[in-house]
Amino acid sequence: MDYDHNKALLLELQRAAGTGNDRCADCGDPDPEWASYKLGIFICLNCSGIHRNLPEISRVKSLRLDFWESNLIEFMRNRGNLWAKAEYEAKVPPYYYIPKSHDCLVLRQQWIRAKYERGEFLDTGVCHDPCSAGSREGCLWKLGKGRRQFQKRQFFLSAREGVMKYYSKEEIVEWFNAIRAARYHYLRTTFPNVPEPELIPRITRNFVKEGYMEKTGPKQKEAFKVRWFCLDSQERNLLYFKNPLDAFAQGQVFIGRRDEGYEVRDDLPQKVWVKKKKKPVITLVTPVREFVFICENDKKQREWMEALNGVITQP
Repeated sequence: MDYDHNKALLLELQRAAGTGNDRCADCGDPDPEWASYKLGIFICLNCSGIHRNLPEISRVKSLRLDFWESNLIEFMRNRGNLWAKAEYEAKVPPYYYIPKSHDCLVLRQQWIRAKYERGEFLDTGVCHDPCSAGSREGCLWKLGKGRRQFQKRQFFLSAREGVMKYYSKEEIVEWFNAIRAARYHYLRTTFPNVPEPELIPRITRNFVKEGYMEKTGPKQKEAFKVRWFCLDSQERNLLYFKNPLDAFAQGQVFIGRRDEGYEVRDDLPQKVWVKKKKKPVITLVTPVREFVFICENDKKQREWMEALNGVITQP
């Protein structure tokens, strides 16, 4: 009786309006089915795996599969995602990249650690000085397991917690946000009158789709060549590179709206013939010309067409 009753109360709390509990507290994924009963937040399956590796600060349970005691239900009722956001995200810098559910593990992992483990965004009213007594963060070389070789690690010393921790992947996230901070400072200085919500999306590009396709030239008779494509929905550009890590694109295609003559088709233009008949194709129609691409398989074709149509239909 208590099991079913408490589960119903918990699910009702997860759906309650004005609580923020209907989306993961860490990545924003809808309908989270896990929760940290130590922090009082509702989280998705992927983020729950990260929390599970932080037992000193977070303990997780499934909303549907685990038994919830009445005192835990009351604790969750008194906390919740909006409460946690106000508490743990009180002073997130405007340039700081807040990861979404589709972002890589290291970004989500370090976001969660920064919030709950290190308390980097708490509104303590204290100016944090990395060189203050009892607190230090930086790189050291540590002898690895088996005493075979030294490895570079990011260390964090906290007198308040009485611990010295080290991480192997945190440094790349710090560099990422440091670059975003520098870019934010440049934009803020260069465009002082532009509102901040308009500057933030321009700090770094967010490609909605990336991957390999083959393309031909403007005459549509040239040989198809494999290129790495990146779709930038913000700038409405499809960029292509010879290699994924190239600094500069070989070219780009602007993608306007459907009412401006832009369209995506899953067939070839008239009088265009390709040797690889078995592979699916995409024709991107623009007012200037038609661009022809060959995809690796049907799944990739559907993904690219959906992404391109998403840009064409956006305002």
